[in-house]
Amino acid sequence: MRQAPRVLRTSAVSTMKKQTDFSCSTLHLPALAAIIMTITATVARAQVASAVPRAQQTFTQSCGFCHGADGRGGAEGGPDLRTSRIIRDDAQLRTFLKTAAPDRKMPVFDLPENQLTDISAFLRTLAVAPAGGGRGGIVAEVTGDPIAGEKYFNGEGKCNTCHSVTGDLKGAGSRMSASTLQGRLVMPRGNGGYPSQPMIPLPGAKPDLPKTVTVTQPSGQPVSGTLLSISDFYVTLKDAAGTRHTFARDGDVPKVVITDPIQGHIDLITKLTDRDMHNLTAYLVTLK
Repeated sequence: MRQAPRVLRTSAVSTMKKQTDFSCSTLHLPALAAIIMTITATVARAQVASAVPRAQQTFTQSCGFCHGADGRGGAEGGPDLRTSRIIRDDAQLRTFLKTAAPDRKMPVFDLPENQLTDISAFLRTLAVAPAGGGRGGIVAEVTGDPIAGEKYFNGEGKCNTCHSVTGDLKGAGSRMSASTLQGRLVMPRGNGGYPSQPMIPLPGAKPDLPKTVTVTQPSGQPVSGTLLSISDFYVTLKDAAGTRHTFARDGDVPKVVITDPIQGHIDLITKLTDRDMHNLTAYLVTLK
């Protein structure tokens, strides 16, 4: 016997529709939102990845001489940027680059917005978690032999030819942390690469002595003063009276002689072993 086709009541159809709608709202929409978030994050990572090579080139050209190509600190004693709190805040970083800190040898960089965006993305890839309770401090463990350090200070290292434990280094172990003392051995300008805050000197740190320069013109007249800038084309200095002088350069004319007060440290870097560095640090921290 044929059965009559089953007919659903209107109320049953309405109930099923509500259940279907409820299922979509509770399952499909969150899943869709998760997919959108994943796609957005993937696109953002791709954008950052594509910006890094461009930004690294810009960073190296504009900042590498002081901060190093990898942000760890460079030839002119710029601090290690990897633990800087500024690079973690895009707005703060942009403001800082535009205002800078001339008193700490940090010039203003008038860069277009796209380059600022790239550099900000690149610096964030360098960021490492700060030590010392998240306040950006770096703790150096003293492992060397202070007696051997004192011997090196007064002997092979020839440190005592420029420094005195009763003069400029008196109380150095109380004025500066072990990390700062060790840092200044290998990065003598600035705070040894370990600022308490970006571009702000640590307690006990003294201003760097400037480089001086003597320019001897073809006439034989020398002009000396503090070196302000030098390139293949020009050299600019400030004399004792505060007057600026800029000279055009053509090869070795005029004759330019630069005196760097920390040349001894620069020469020492090529000879300083890890053992000597740790021994010196262990000795310097005893200078209370």
